[in-house]
Amino acid sequence: MPVVRAFKWLATLVLAVIAMVILFIALFGWNWLRPPIEKFALNKTGRSLAIQGDLTLKFAWPLPRFQARDVTFANPAWAKEPLMLNSRAVEVTLDLTALLARRIEFPQVHLERPVVMLEQNPEGRKSWLLDLNQTDESARIEIGLLSLDQGTLGFDDAASKTRLRAELSTRQPDAAASVYGLDFSVQGQFKGLPVKAQGSGAPVLALRDETRPYALKIDADLGRTHVRAKGQVTSLQKISALDMAVALRGDNLDQLFPLIGIATPSTRAYVTDGHLVHAGNRWQYDKFKGRFGDSDMAGSIKVTTGGQRPMLVAVLNSNLLDIADLGPLIGARPGNVKAARLAAPANTTAILATTAPPVPRVTPARVRVLPDLPFNTERWGSLDADVHLHAKSIGRASDLPLDNLTAHMLLRDSVLTLNPLDFGLAGGHLSAAITLDGSKKPIQARARVKAQKLQLAKLIPGVKLNQASIGQVNGQFDLSGAGNSVGAMLASANGRAGLVVAGGQISRLMMEKLGLHLWEMLALSLSGDQLIELRCAVADFEVRQGTMRPNTLLLDTSVTTISGTGSIDLAQERLDLTLNQRTKTTSPLALRSPIYIRGSFARPVAGVDKGRAAVRALGAVALGLVNPLLALIPLIDPGPGKDSDCGRLLAPGKPPASSKEAKAAAQK
Repeated sequence: MPVVRAFKWLATLVLAVIAMVILFIALFGWNWLRPPIEKFALNKTGRSLAIQGDLTLKFAWPLPRFQARDVTFANPAWAKEPLMLNSRAVEVTLDLTALLARRIEFPQVHLERPVVMLEQNPEGRKSWLLDLNQTDESARIEIGLLSLDQGTLGFDDAASKTRLRAELSTRQPDAAASVYGLDFSVQGQFKGLPVKAQGSGAPVLALRDETRPYALKIDADLGRTHVRAKGQVTSLQKISALDMAVALRGDNLDQLFPLIGIATPSTRAYVTDGHLVHAGNRWQYDKFKGRFGDSDMAGSIKVTTGGQRPMLVAVLNSNLLDIADLGPLIGARPGNVKAARLAAPANTTAILATTAPPVPRVTPARVRVLPDLPFNTERWGSLDADVHLHAKSIGRASDLPLDNLTAHMLLRDSVLTLNPLDFGLAGGHLSAAITLDGSKKPIQARARVKAQKLQLAKLIPGVKLNQASIGQVNGQFDLSGAGNSVGAMLASANGRAGLVVAGGQISRLMMEKLGLHLWEMLALSLSGDQLIELRCAVADFEVRQGTMRPNTLLLDTSVTTISGTGSIDLAQERLDLTLNQRTKTTSPLALRSPIYIRGSFARPVAGVDKGRAAVRALGAVALGLVNPLLALIPLIDPGPGKDSDCGRLLAPGKPPASSKEAKAAAQK
């Protein structure tokens, strides 16, 4: 029986201890735990935890619930805000099983009127990490579900130029929006951009729950980008999944780079509306539609992370692509050419100007035509890309008749390739393969372009003739250069460029104007224009260090041969060409003077040699004093010029002619 007596004695002792504990709690509550908890927090974090109100406990295994009133927790000494947390009441459930594994996890947390201030300093120390140096990523309290009735949340990160302040409040969900019970508004700066946002969410924030989607809708302005989104997010801390309808509006798509960290192309003002889905390492903006400038665009964009860099795959389709919207993609300044031409004198492009225009000096203020805005190759390394684009028609291209654009862009290791870049041009086809190596400083570029069956009449839309009778243009360009903009690449370009027209018909009035045959111009103006035989046209340029010089520049018709010499300076955007005419028929009234084409690309000037014109005019006046009929002699172009050797110039498989060969062929 001693064993029975011992057992009774032990049971009595245990009951006595329990009774004493119950009596102690009844008399003193749980507040006696406040000093040990505060001391433990100070030793572990080096920061002060103060529980100034009552501490209560509702025990349940394995998730007891603690409630503490008037709680403050200090920020590290380096932080600008003294307190990380100041709350009227904090209620948490503690996971005892995780605690046995030496992890602190709070499956549920409720804060009453909290003010939470989080901060990261330039050295990377984070105030929400609870080790002494705030650098150990594992030294944090894991929170599952967070709810609050009303509060303020702040976040500061000087290194990323971010300072955010959010006001949060709860309400009773209404029938129209039963899933929403939390309203918030945010102001401040995010990555240097001003931020203003408002929205609603579910009353309970699922910070780590991988099974419970969180309802969210938001309307935000980030810099000059407006975002409107509505849908569900799973795990607000990790964003492990997302399913939202998203609408974007902004001035330029490249303004998204500071927000998403992925290079986006430069565009005009845009608006899009689509479906954003995220799962695992995949983000997809699907079935979106929108406008970029005056162009419509639709398709899907997928970004896959987890590799060396994100991989973007996009399929884009447009019914109408405005040519002006392509300008920002290649670094063109909007409105430059138009502004220059509006400022040009009315007679600068007149063929019959009475002066041979001087070559203008290059001034820094002169408007440039070639795109000169630099590519931001630093962003090219932020991702790889595979983009397909198709546009059925291209708008505002009456002076450059384009249609049916197809492009395939690859970006790998900062090397951008466009191959193919195909589109219809003037009833024909233009195909190109372009490579820009952004890993080199400056960018190393290579462009190979092939033109096939372009209709001359559509390239010269002002000639109102039988369009089907005009010849076809074919050509090839092979250029390489270095520079950080299209203009800089062309300024250093080397290679060849050539266009040929074999046979066809052309406007006689246009050719008589080029031949400066005043009598024929007057007659055709009265009787109407005619079509004449176009035997051949050849433009074969050698390009060295950005200067184009013609090996052959020839236009041969049944009435006139036009040959050209000179240069085109791509670096200075300057023209210096001379066209010489040789008529094949006698003209009773002609100026017989070379035509000079000079000036800038934006403001070309064409005119005749005023010296020669003056000599002929003085000769006509002098002879007219002797006999009025003799006054016409200096103005007669006796001809006859000879046909050029078009067969030799256009021989298939023949290499480009040298300057001497081309000149000899043109004179035959």
